[in-house]
Amino acid sequence: MTLVPAEGALVDQILSASFPIWNEGLTREAYARWWRAQLATSWGRANLRRVALVDGGRVLASAKRYNFAAVLDGRAVRVLGIGAVFTQPEVRGQGHARMVVEQMVETGRREGFDFALLFSEIGPAYYEQLGFEAIRTAECDLEVSEKPGAPATLVRAGEDRDLPALEAIGRDAAAPFRFHLVRGRDLIQYGIAKKRLLAGLGPHGRRELQFFVSEEGTAAVAYVVLTAEDGAWTIEECGDRDPSGARVGAILQVLLAREPAAGRPRIRARLPHGWTPPQVRRVNERAASEIMMMRALGSEPLPKLGPADLLYWQADVF
Repeated sequence: MTLVPAEGALVDQILSASFPIWNEGLTREAYARWWRAQLATSWGRANLRRVALVDGGRVLASAKRYNFAAVLDGRAVRVLGIGAVFTQPEVRGQGHARMVVEQMVETGRREGFDFALLFSEIGPAYYEQLGFEAIRTAECDLEVSEKPGAPATLVRAGEDRDLPALEAIGRDAAAPFRFHLVRGRDLIQYGIAKKRLLAGLGPHGRRELQFFVSEEGTAAVAYVVLTAEDGAWTIEECGDRDPSGARVGAILQVLLAREPAAGRPRIRARLPHGWTPPQVRRVNERAASEIMMMRALGSEPLPKLGPADLLYWQADVF
């Protein structure tokens, strides 16, 4: 059994087996197109691929591999992301998924990665057996205050030309936190494209990716990226040159005012610790539904991190 890059027929085996679980409402053809389109982005070409544990030409288990640059306690670190760990149904219970993770970790260690990162959908116990530690992260719902009359803030659709400004906004916002990804314009674009493609390839009207900015002169100074689905919004990421976040709050007021007769959507978000726009109130704070888990790959132990120590947007959950 060998762990190899998954391409061609191997990817087809993986997609066919995982489709019933992770199809996100797509058809089988659209599910494959969504994967190929992610690889076609600038960030995806350089930093994303699938790996497969194979016996001959048969896939036993597989995972996605992500290469991230990050900052921990002021120094640059390399983070190996492990996602979509999946065992083919007919060979489950034989330790193949464990072998995939262990071989990915060992490869990452040889390649000089400092940490491995994953998000568990099955609780922490399984991955704790593989040396990963759960990091407590939080999410909440947002209540946005009503603004009488039409909001005065000018808001327009975001474009690729705004990405350098978004990168600068994010860099300033992340600086106080002990751990965060280095979110260059390619990674920001990848996150937006991934969600936009999912909406576009899915059933008509089921999802919508909304990307809006507020600008001064010709430069974006605040932005919001959200997914609208089934009457609810998920804030994928947002940012504001104003440390108070007042312009993000104003953008949300504008978006809600577009259809005053419509019911208020539930708004879910992972906002940075200690940062809440003045027009917004956090309610129903709770542990994040995706469990963040990390493992040190070098001699340095994993530091203790909590919600106040890290900045991690929903757009970057994999």
